[in-house]
Amino acid sequence: MAKKSYPKNSWHPRYWGTWLSIGFLTITAYLPWPAKIFLGKGLGRLAMLVAKRRRHITEVNIKLSFPDKTPEQQQQLVKEAFLANGIGIFETATALVRDVSFLKDRFTFKGREHMDKTLAEGKGALILGVHFSALDLGGALHGLCYTGDSIYKPHKNPVFNRFIEKGRSQYFEEQIASRDLKLLVRRLRNGSICWYSPDQDFGRDASVFAPFFGVEAASITMTARIARMAKVPVLPLCIYRNPDNYTYTLEYLPALENFPSGDEVADATLVNQTIEKMIRVYPEQYLWMHRRFKTRPDPQSPSLY
Repeated sequence: MAKKSYPKNSWHPRYWGTWLSIGFLTITAYLPWPAKIFLGKGLGRLAMLVAKRRRHITEVNIKLSFPDKTPEQQQQLVKEAFLANGIGIFETATALVRDVSFLKDRFTFKGREHMDKTLAEGKGALILGVHFSALDLGGALHGLCYTGDSIYKPHKNPVFNRFIEKGRSQYFEEQIASRDLKLLVRRLRNGSICWYSPDQDFGRDASVFAPFFGVEAASITMTARIARMAKVPVLPLCIYRNPDNYTYTLEYLPALENFPSGDEVADATLVNQTIEKMIRVYPEQYLWMHRRFKTRPDPQSPSLY
């Protein structure tokens, strides 16, 4: 398949839809908070109806990950996941467009002693992040307390990518492309903290298989590799929207112990266990729409989706 190309002129008609999306996000960033929650839930309900493929993926993931739940409970979690991620669109808009200091009294940051200890020792740290629905807003709130970097995969659409980069530059000092390992390691060795989310399926070549919610899942080995090369601790970071849909909780957990161990499967298993622990607090806030179990241990096995 030929690689999709984009015009160099940012005002090319091909980008008109992109500019409309950016305009929508900009306007919604300034809506009253109750309106954001209301519209976010409405968007989630709409997505459940029209995004049938994503709904199917979500249903499969939740069925595999929560086999102890009844079919009715699983379907309820599917619905809650769509509502939470619908709200997440409006939270993301807020984070990308606005200075989030107006939210400084609406979040609690627990476990800061773990990061403060690391920084006091003159070390950098790799933040173990998770694709929660409030991810971008959590990153912005985190930026009110700590200066750090983020690793990201550049968006293929250059206009939308510039919009994202500009928004995130408000609260991240450096945005490092996922392929730029040298820059990442250098920044960490120089004492920076960097946000990294390894909770998705990146294919067989970059992964080992380790259990995730009891299912063997392709799990990238890069977390341990980065920690070993940069000689920094890995600190898990939780980001939760509280049940009131108005306040937020960020929490650093203690650094992963005996990590990296030198055993790729053991290291990937520890990372997955930690991510799973964070997800279980509010499982509906996780991005279940991603095909987390796409790559199977046996290449001949039929797709789970």
